[in-house]
Parts: sequence; structure tokens; C-alpha cells
Amino acid sequence: MGESVRVERDGAVATIRLDRPPANALARPVSQELQGAANEVGGDGTIRAVVVWGGERIFAAGADIKVMVDFGPEEIAPDVHALDQACRALEAIPKPVIAAVTGFALGGGCEVALACDFRFVAEDAELGLPEITLGIIPGAGGTQRLPRVVGLTNARDLIWTGRRVGANEALAMGLVDRVVAPAEVYAVALEEARRFAEGPTVAYAAAKRALAASDGPLDDGLEVERGVFVPLFATRDQEEGMRAFLEKREARFEGS
Repeated sequence: MGESVRVERDGAVATIRLDRPPANALARPVSQELQGAANEVGGDGTIRAVVVWGGERIFAAGADIKVMVDFGPEEIAPDVHALDQACRALEAIPKPVIAAVTGFALGGGCEVALACDFRFVAEDAELGLPEITLGIIPGAGGTQRLPRVVGLTNARDLIWTGRRVGANEALAMGLVDRVVAPAEVYAVALEEARRFAEGPTVAYAAAKRALAASDGPLDDGLEVERGVFVPLFATRDQEEGMRAFLEKREARFEGS
């Protein structure tokens, strides 16, 4: 349990809760706590799905510009490294991860959301990478993950203009997966996470690894896919899933 990031449990679902009022600004200590929380839930076999949530008012509004304004290259490097490592740790969690976004997900906050598998957002939410308006660019994965999610044309537009997009535009370009009423964002994300938690966890992890390889050369991706596909036939979930299909009943997956 950190000062600004904590892990809350609801059965097999963990919530990584960002809690640094008023804007969940991602200073270095917050990024380090976020990395620790991601590593914690990623390594806990009893946790089978994850929600990342910034609270009812805001997801995360990025870095603290008042702190950064006088930084030079040597001062900024550790901060951006910390956020990059936090995003990598979120992305590496071998189970479904849903970002529940209320208010704003801007700059580093948007990069954190992009490191999750799914993004459920409030109807009045705004997302964006406004770094260009400050004379810089995204430095914790935004220029790499955003094109993979929305395509190069949309990514170039958002990064070069620094403009914010509302929930409906974000949904249309594929930046987010679901738009719901502000008061329902966390509840909807939690319910979806519970459904994932009842599924074949090992297969989810395999799918996540295979999908991560889809942006590279096709032959390499096919090798990764086959490499994670074959071992699934040694899992209890594979046997249960196929037996349930043949017996015309719902599968009861154990996550093993």
C-alpha cells in the first residue's frame, strides 16, 4: 500500500487505485508505486483480472508541469523512465486489465490507459496527449502505443495537435472500448473484470502474448502464437472447456 497508489481486492479482481488529489499527477514516486502495484497483482495467482481506476472525478491528468518547468535532460530522465516502467509493468500483467476512466486521461494519464487492455470511459471524459503544446512529445510510450490502437493517421493527428478528444470521438477511432454514464464507469469495469476472472486465465495470458507480437514481422508473430498455443493443451482449462462443449454445458474454468 503506497501513499498515492493502492491495491484493493474484490474476490479474484484487483483494483489498482490512483489516489493523489486533486489530479492524480504522475510524479516519479507515483509512477514507482504504480509499477509496484502492477508487479504485485501480476504475480499474484489468486488475482485473475484487474481494473485501473483514478476515482470518481479524474483518471490522471499527467505530470506536474510546475515541477518539470525548470528540468533539464538529466532531471527529466528518471521521471520519464519511472512512468515508462510503470506502463510496461501494467502491459505485462498476464491477465485482462481494464482502465476505468472518469474526467481526464491526459499526457501520462493517457499513456497509462493505453498500457491497459481495455478502456471504459465516462460519457464526459476527455483523453489526449497534449505534450506538443508544451514543446515536447509523449515520452512514456504514447508515440508507440497510440498508433497500435488507433492507427498512424489518428495518432499523428492527436500527437501533433495535442488536442483532447471526447468519449464518443475516442470510441469512433478505437481509442476506447466502451462509453458509459460517469457514475457507472467503475461498476461496469468491475463487472466486466469479474466475467474475465471466471474465464480461462492461462488462455488470456497466451492471447495477450500473441497479440503483443502482432505488430512485428508476420513470421515472428506466427512463431509466438504457436509457441503459446501448444502448451495450452496441458492445462485443466483446455480439458474443461472442450469437455463442457461436448457435454453441452457451461465451462467452469479454474485458471490453471
